[in-house]
Amino acid sequence: MKESVGSKKVKRNSNLSRRDFVGAAAAVAAFTVVPRSVLGGAGNTAPSDKVNVAAIGAGGMGAGNTNACADAGANIVALCDVDWNRAGGQFKKYPNAKPYKSFVEMLDKEGKNIDAVIVATPDHMHAIASIAAMRRGKHVYCQKPLTRLVSEARAMTEAARKFKVVTQMGNQGHSGGGVRDICEWIWAGVIGEVKEIHAWTNRPVWPQGIGRPTEVHEIPSTLDWNLWLGPAPERPYNKIYLPFNWRGWWDFGGGALADMACHVLDPVFWAMKLKYPVSVEASCTPVNDETFPLASMVHYEYPAREGMPAVKVHWYDGGLKPQRPDLLEVGRPLDQESSNVLFIGSKGVLRCGEYGGGPQLLPYERHREFMKNRPPQTLKRITTGHEGNWLEAIRTGGQATSHFDYAGPFTEMVTMGNLAIRPENVGKKLLWDGEAMRVTNDEKANDFVQMHYRDGWSLEM
Repeated sequence: MKESVGSKKVKRNSNLSRRDFVGAAAAVAAFTVVPRSVLGGAGNTAPSDKVNVAAIGAGGMGAGNTNACADAGANIVALCDVDWNRAGGQFKKYPNAKPYKSFVEMLDKEGKNIDAVIVATPDHMHAIASIAAMRRGKHVYCQKPLTRLVSEARAMTEAARKFKVVTQMGNQGHSGGGVRDICEWIWAGVIGEVKEIHAWTNRPVWPQGIGRPTEVHEIPSTLDWNLWLGPAPERPYNKIYLPFNWRGWWDFGGGALADMACHVLDPVFWAMKLKYPVSVEASCTPVNDETFPLASMVHYEYPAREGMPAVKVHWYDGGLKPQRPDLLEVGRPLDQESSNVLFIGSKGVLRCGEYGGGPQLLPYERHREFMKNRPPQTLKRITTGHEGNWLEAIRTGGQATSHFDYAGPFTEMVTMGNLAIRPENVGKKLLWDGEAMRVTNDEKANDFVQMHYRDGWSLEM
């Protein structure tokens, strides 16, 4: 954030008259920030503490993120969206925020007024827009999944370190109490050693397993289709892609896995202290080069780490689910929510819902007894909300909870799953060297690890 005028000292010199000095001091005093206590104490944010936020992707999910930041005391100073119809409500809501279609133009023209940037575009734009903001010294809140490809996630992690900015991925469950309960219970050994985990979701709820549409539609006058495509290969406009179905296309999104795993697998990645898998393998319904399959299973293998044994993580989507655990009572449904996780331990089973919510030990009778004498809380609880946690870290010089040093490697796990779902890789067990970021037993598979951008687009923007 910028230094306030009131923080600068006025120096007296021999050539300055008393009248001039008093006038200068008064001018500085007029701009001095009044202490927060004078403004009403706790709950009020002094002007010098307000973070100036811009949004890239102002409609849709970006609107929710922007509104949450405003509710947490931020100034909304600029809004960028390639579709001014979709973002129209936000333009009206924040009339003092400058509207833009090009995020590069916004960052260049409004840079001096912007402290932090929300990136809530389709997945294929996340890395380019986020790194462009970080290069300019802006703090970044980027929606999940952090990136579309493994190499982009690594680049995001390294950029956050290099430019020393405060970052947050938009997996809001990471600020919740449920995911912290899970970590504390597993670390306390409540279910013993965990060697097997199953996670699943009811997604996709958008078209997948289909080819490219052949019909060419007229581009709406409010939409800049070329900017929307960004680094993706050029293709004719068809209304099937927008505003939500882009998630099912390889060029733009990451299918059910990328959409939901950054929520569903969050307690798995955190509680199990995971980093890089040693292998990944997938099976699925028919898949093509245009869209993700209707249903898939992905199997990860992780080595022993930090006193924990090797573990296998199994992902299911499109209606596929694991076998019911023996400890789940007859008549009790396997699903808690639309997405779920089962931790299979040597001393019991722990399950939870979509955002790590409602963690339960199985059978439920054990859970009731356990809750009477549960382990003490060791992780700090967050009461500000996910966006508020990011803003507070910016104001205090701290670190947000889902910062890119955590979210980057986590996103690499997610995008590794999509690497295994690629048509050329389905059914193969890909051996992975995480540090080198490459498949070691199939050189061709590495093609989808790397970034291939359309001319005119790069991470150097």
